[in-house]
Amino acid sequence: MKSILIKDTTKEEREQIVKESIGYIDGNCDGCMAGLADMYQDYIDGKREIRDINMEFRAHYESGDDGPTKSSCDYRR
Repeated sequence: MKSILIKDTTKEEREQIVKESIGYIDGNCDGCMAGLADMYQDYIDGKREIRDINMEFRAHYESGDDGPTKSSCDYRR
């Protein structure tokens, strides 16, 4: 497996890594996947490693700090 560290990747490769990891981000009606993709913009731009972003997210989740809230889906069958 190739390294995903910023020093070992180009911006285009980092965009592809995020895209492949998250999957189809436009398929959810509540927009939470698009917000998840935005969370990784610092990694794509080469500012922060992906592990640091994940650790920060996990710390906020586990501590109960304010974070994004999920809205209801208006999908009807």
